[in-house]
Amino acid sequence: MSLVEIARFQDVYEADLAAAFLASHGVEVDVTERFQTTVDPLMQRALGLRLMGRADQAEQARDLLARVRAGEFTADEDDDLQPGEPTTRAVGRVMALFMAASGGFASTSLPRRFRPVHWIGVGLILAIVAISLFLALTGVFSPA
Repeated sequence: MSLVEIARFQDVYEADLAAAFLASHGVEVDVTERFQTTVDPLMQRALGLRLMGRADQAEQARDLLARVRAGEFTADEDDDLQPGEPTTRAVGRVMALFMAASGGFASTSLPRRFRPVHWIGVGLILAIVAISLFLALTGVFSPA
């Protein structure tokens, strides 16, 4: 059984998705160069990832991939996500600001209990909250 190149992709996720699609249609393929491209992601662009399959199924696989690119398998359903509520986005922004200022996104391999806390960021956030509460309670933010 000889293997031939079915397609070449620049992204490991796209290659895996194509391989899963072809497998669901009975075409056996294998994604090559996976190890090299996942160890060093920059190699994905340099090497690319190849879908290798049996020679007797190559034409069927290429035909299926061409039909996918043409949009034959798209659904008419509305899959678009609806925009979130403004309050939900505001809460998310505040949480992200707190995590960034307090060191929650610290890029270290240390366990969480050993990571340093960015006390300046925590203090800054607490000061902003305190000033906002003070101004709200004194009526500065009340509508005219």
